[in-house]
Amino acid sequence: MAGATTAQRGNPGSARKGKGSGSPKPLKQPRSSGGSGPQGPGVQRLVRRLRHRGPLLLTLLAAVLLTGGGSWVLYGSSWLRVEKVTASGTQVLTPEQVLAAAAVPVGAPLVGVDTDEIAGRVRSRLPRVDSVDVVRAWPHGIGLKVTERKPVLLIKKDAKFVEVDASGVRFDTAAKAPAGVPVLELSAAQSPSGRRFDEERLLHEAVGVAGDLPEAVAKETVQVRVGSYDSVVLELTRGRTVVWGSGEQGEAKGRALTALLKAVPKADHFDVSVPTAPAVSGS
Repeated sequence: MAGATTAQRGNPGSARKGKGSGSPKPLKQPRSSGGSGPQGPGVQRLVRRLRHRGPLLLTLLAAVLLTGGGSWVLYGSSWLRVEKVTASGTQVLTPEQVLAAAAVPVGAPLVGVDTDEIAGRVRSRLPRVDSVDVVRAWPHGIGLKVTERKPVLLIKKDAKFVEVDASGVRFDTAAKAPAGVPVLELSAAQSPSGRRFDEERLLHEAVGVAGDLPEAVAKETVQVRVGSYDSVVLELTRGRTVVWGSGEQGEAKGRALTALLKAVPKADHFDVSVPTAPAVSGS
């Protein structure tokens, strides 16, 4: 037994001969079963998807962060809040009156200010204002630009004068007649057409006539006298009169009157009721 043992140790090659002898076979790698294991196809597909969609995910994440941060900057922080409010475009009104009527909430987030509501307050509290533009002046301002109504006619009421604009809106009452604005005189009660054309209708006719007057003529017009729908007479400075007729063809009549005033400056009576055939007298 001892020799056999020694022989096996002395000739190790003989021990590997026989059945099952030879070089050891390499170990087989385990087969993947549908994505199992660290390098399975499922994992590889996931990696490829993440590589392709990574920029999109980063963009979405950045958008979420920016949206949340932007909302905080616009609404929650003290950076973009109303600190200054200005008013421009005033003529008769003062900027202080416009600012008081606007009542802009100073200290409020600029982005949350309701500009339409501010404009509505100005128009309702100041009838002289025809329109108002409310704009945000980033980062801390609100600007108000108003357009005032301009009177084209005055209606005398007791000792005061009601101002009427070119749209027929009665927007203010003045203790003193503004310079260069004619006063309306209605004498339609004696007119046969008084039943068809009431005072309100005749007022609109007179407003239309006054609105059609060229600026130079309007400044010299003292009174607009309305006897009926087709009987409107203008009283100018220096005692001059103009037969205007109806309110139709107002622009043509204005041009004809302007030409007559330049051509015959010393005349005291003008008739432009038919603008294609104007007439003068008293020159």
